[in-house]
Amino acid sequence: MTRTIAHPANADIASALTEARADFVKRNPKSQKLHEDACGSLPGGNTRTVLFYGPFPVTMVKGQGANLWDADGKKYIDFLGEYTAGIYGHSHPVIRKAIDRALDDGINRGAHNQMEGKLAALICARFPTIELVRFTNSGTEANLMAITLARAFTGRKKVMVFDGGYHGGIFTFHDGNSPVNGPFDFVIAPYNDAEGTRKLIAEAGKDLAVVAVEPMQGGIGCIAADASFLRVLREETQKIGALLLFDEVMTSRLSPGGMQAVLGITPDLTTLGKYIGGGMSFGAFGGRADIMSRFDPRRADALPHAGTFNNNILTMSAGVVGLERLYTPEAAVKLNAFGDRLRDRLNAATRDKGLNMQFTGIGSMICVHFVKGVIKSAKDAKKANKDLGELFFLDLLARGIYIARRGMMALSLPLTEADGDQLVAAVEEFVSSRKRLLQ
Repeated sequence: MTRTIAHPANADIASALTEARADFVKRNPKSQKLHEDACGSLPGGNTRTVLFYGPFPVTMVKGQGANLWDADGKKYIDFLGEYTAGIYGHSHPVIRKAIDRALDDGINRGAHNQMEGKLAALICARFPTIELVRFTNSGTEANLMAITLARAFTGRKKVMVFDGGYHGGIFTFHDGNSPVNGPFDFVIAPYNDAEGTRKLIAEAGKDLAVVAVEPMQGGIGCIAADASFLRVLREETQKIGALLLFDEVMTSRLSPGGMQAVLGITPDLTTLGKYIGGGMSFGAFGGRADIMSRFDPRRADALPHAGTFNNNILTMSAGVVGLERLYTPEAAVKLNAFGDRLRDRLNAATRDKGLNMQFTGIGSMICVHFVKGVIKSAKDAKKANKDLGELFFLDLLARGIYIARRGMMALSLPLTEADGDQLVAAVEEFVSSRKRLLQ
C-alpha cells in the first residue's frame, strides 16, 4: 500500500519543494551517510550521472521481483525498470538459474561458446531486418560500432543525429553536441521535422554516411516519432546512398519485432540493448547481410571487432532463456497493452483535467511532463516545469513508488495490475494535494 503524506506547505512550488526535500533527508539518513562516504573516492559520490539527484540519491540494497528496498529499510514498487534494461525484474528465477548453470561451467573461457549462436538466431528471428548480428557490452558500444561500420561501408564521414537524441554516453544530444561525445562530424537535425530534415540530408548529400534515429526518443522524455517523419528518413537516405540506423536499444521492447515492425519501415542497421541479454551488460548491432558481413573474419578485408565480453557466457545464457521463455512475442504484446492502459489512466487523472501535467510514451515506456500542449520534440519537452518534476519524484518516493528522477518509467514483467493501481492512486493523491500548483 502506498504511504499517505500530508502537505501543509503548498502556498507555492518553492515552499513545497523545501518541505519535500527536508522530509526526504529526514527519512533517508543511511543513504545520506553512504553518499557522503562515496564522495571521498567518487566525484560527487557518483559513477553513473543519470542516477544522481539532490539532496543525495537513495541507495538501494535489494531487489526482488518488482520491488526494491533502500538502505533505510523502505520498500518500493520499481517502475523505473533500469531505464528499460530491467524488463525481467529483479532476480527472476529463470534468469538466475541460467546464470548459475553458466557459472558452474566456468566463465572467461576465451573461446566460442554454445550459446552465442543460439542467441543470435533468436534475435534474427525476432527482428527480420537483422540478417546478421554482432554483440557488444552496452547500447553505447553497439551504436559506436554501427556508426563506425556505416562510415566504413559508405566511405563517407558525416553522421546525422537529432536534437534531444540519446545513443549512449558518447552520443548525447539533449543540448546540442556534448563535449564528451565521440569526435564524429555530426549534423544535428530537428526531430519530427520532416521538411527541415529533408533539407539537411540534401545539403549533406554524398558526404552523409548514416542517419541515426530513435523511433521514440527515450532520454528526453518518451517522445514518439511520427511515422511520416521516419518514412521521409528512409526515402531520403535511399536517394543519396546513406544508411538508416534505428536505435532500438529501448524501443525494441515495444512490440515483438520492435518499433520498426509496428511502423513497417526497414532500416539498414539496428542497435539493441541490455534486456536482450537478460538484463546483463549487453548490446547488439545488426542489419543487412552485405553490410554486416564486413566483420566476417574469413574475409581478407574483414573489419576488426574486439571485446573480451562480447560473447560472455553469463549474458549469452541469460539472453537465450529471456527471449525463449520469458519475453516471448505474446509477453511483449501483453506488457505493452498494460502500459497503454496505465498511461491512459494516468492522463485521465492529469492532462484530461486540464492540469499542467501529462504522460507520454508508447506501450511499456512512460514519461511525465509538467507542461500543457502536444510534445513532439525536445524543444517542447524543455518547456516543462522542472521544479514540479522534482516535487513529483520526491512525493512518489515518499509513497513507495520508484521512478527515474526525470520522470521516466519502464514497466517490467513482474509488475501486476495491483501495482499499476498503486501508481495511479499515488498520482491521484499528488494531484489532489498539489492541485493548486498544477493549474
